[in-house]
Amino acid sequence: MLFIDRADAGRHLAQRLRHLRGTDVVVLGLPRGGVPVAFEVAEELRAPLDVIVVRKLGVPFQPEYGFGAIGEGGARIIDDRVVRLTRVTGPEVAAVEARERAQLDRRVRRLRGDRTPIPLVGRTVIVVDDGIATGSTAWAACMVARARGASRVILAVPVGSVEAAASLRRAADEVICLHTPARFFAIGEWYDDFSQVSDEEVTALLSRRQGCPPDLTALSRVRRRSWWTQAVCGCPGRWSSRTGPWGWSSSPTAAAAAGAVPAISSWPPR
Repeated sequence: MLFIDRADAGRHLAQRLRHLRGTDVVVLGLPRGGVPVAFEVAEELRAPLDVIVVRKLGVPFQPEYGFGAIGEGGARIIDDRVVRLTRVTGPEVAAVEARERAQLDRRVRRLRGDRTPIPLVGRTVIVVDDGIATGSTAWAACMVARARGASRVILAVPVGSVEAAASLRRAADEVICLHTPARFFAIGEWYDDFSQVSDEEVTALLSRRQGCPPDLTALSRVRRRSWWTQAVCGCPGRWSSRTGPWGWSSSPTAAAAAGAVPAISSWPPR
């Protein structure tokens, strides 16, 4: 075990990124588990926080084998090599994309509500997750962030496999992985508390960072879980140490998202 919980991991990760405080940076958490980690990074950097939602495009007869990914704002990444090898037709590509686009839009509405995505054009983007195993989701997120106009993409995670961290250096301008254990089986083995994160908790953390009234019930679950693991492990609490009983903070309200973005043809090698 390296970390008490995701908040603890986020605080460790934030220390490695402190040099970016005061720069034009946006922190993007991969839902759901990456958001509590990203929240701590955004707090330390005093940066805006948002989610980055991606969906893999799977070959119709073998959905686990991806030929691309999509993100918000029309961002799409297609691996032409896989399309050729699997002989996926144009109509099949369109059908898979339409189905996954509907799923993506539903999830974005559930997590972000009526808030508009934070613009990424010309900015440094830090993509954060709670760990990387295969790296396929993190790769897609980095490429989608770039497709949405990010000038620099940094992937930051507390722990990951050696192979995944190395391969992701081709997707991001910089990869920060605090720990790459030689024997890596699953992300959860490096956390004392790796409880599932709910959509409501994600929404509460986003609201809290953006200065909106959060869902106090969901936020209390996050706070109570962190308190419990800290108490068991003998670590001091932190939730109300700086900004009051609920840790209210404010940041600039998210502006309108950038317009349509072009397709990018790139994907991690198999």
